[in-house]
Amino acid sequence: MILAIILLIVALLAIVSVFRQVKFKNYFALGFSAIAAVSFGFFSVMTIVCELTTSGLCP
Repeated sequence: MILAIILLIVALLAIVSVFRQVKFKNYFALGFSAIAAVSFGFFSVMTIVCELTTSGLCP
């Protein structure tokens, strides 16, 4: 569960970075920030779901 919290914090920081890069109009960094936010957000949500439920998504 600690891993999910760390991944969630990284995803939130990446979302903040997305908004900053839009403001600075730095599209290359915006792309990397968006990819990081989506990937870390997905893994944190799926880790939390797998820890709390017994759904068919988790092995």
